[in-house]
Parts: sequence; structure tokens; C-alpha cells
Amino acid sequence: MARDYDYLFKLLIIGDSGVGKSSLLLRFADNTFSGSYITTIGVDFKIRTVEINGEKVKLQIWDTAGQERFRTITSTYYRGTHGVIVVYDVTSAESFVNLSDAWSGFFPQLAVGNKNDDPNSKVVETTDAQKFAEQMGINLFETSAKENLNVEEMFNCITELVLRAKKEVLAKQQQQQQNDVVKLTRNSKRKKKCC
Repeated sequence: MARDYDYLFKLLIIGDSGVGKSSLLLRFADNTFSGSYITTIGVDFKIRTVEINGEKVKLQIWDTAGQERFRTITSTYYRGTHGVIVVYDVTSAESFVNLSDAWSGFFPQLAVGNKNDDPNSKVVETTDAQKFAEQMGINLFETSAKENLNVEEMFNCITELVLRAKKEVLAKQQQQQQNDVVKLTRNSKRKKKCC
């Protein structure tokens, strides 16, 4: 049976409890929002296929629990991950400070400030978040799952970053295989010389 996608990527959403990870996932995957959510226990995931530059990309998006007691559980879900979305709440300075604990540098990442729908409650200024993002060399998005602000754009950005990284790896592998073939051809020509 033919696949209905060109690439399959696993994305991980991490961040403190209550920053809106589940809300972002549900807004993107199901285009729904609820003001009341039950705290995620362990992990949950959704699947959605998107089209990026004419290629179909199937995303497995894993929503992790943000509570400290679940951090050891969620660390096992990094295996096989292609990209990470690190979420903080723009109305919580503590969730922003905790961002630095989440950076690994092993795969493409985004910083995402969620709940950007009430300017009177905002405590993490965009300029401060942008400075942090520039220092880390990553993209910053301020989103609102409630208002559906920048959610699609944020997921498309991480998907493009992961797709680009994957294609670079495939190109390097292909180049290495071509180099190996050239070496084998040269070596086989040398062996033919005999007595």
C-alpha cells in the first residue's frame, strides 16, 4: 500500500505545566480550543499531515507533561525526535526563565510564548524573548491557542526546519555513498593488474 506522505517527523512539545502545550496541540491538530484542560499525565500525541514546499509531511506531535515529577518520563520521548517546541507562558516570568533548562542543541528548536492574547497580563516582553532567541540561535513565536494566533505559522516553521535538516543529512549520505563507489571502482581497477 502506498504511503500518503513523503516524510514522517516526530515533534516534541515541552515546557512548564500550564503554559498551554495541550492547547497549542489541539488548536493545530483539531482546530479546537477549550478554556479548561485536565493536566497532561505522562504524554499525549496527535497526528497531522501538512504540505511544505510541495511535499507531504506527516507529523507525530507529542505533548509532554510539564510537572517536575514527569520530567524523567518525558526524557525517554526524546528518542527519535526530529524537532522540539519549547513553550512558555507570556504571563509567567518563571516559565520563561525555565526555558534555558530545555535547550539541547541536538535538533531544530523553537521558543514559543503562548497566551499572547491579553496584553494587560503580559510580563515577558517580546524584546526580552527575542534577545534570548537570538542568543540561542532559534526562532521565536508569540502565539495564542485561544485566538488561533501564529499557531499554524509556528508549526509550519518547525516543520520546514526539520525538513531542511533531514534533506541536508540525506544529501551528505548520498555524497558519501558516491564517494565510496568511486573508491571501490578505483580499487577494483588496480587489482586487475597481474603478473
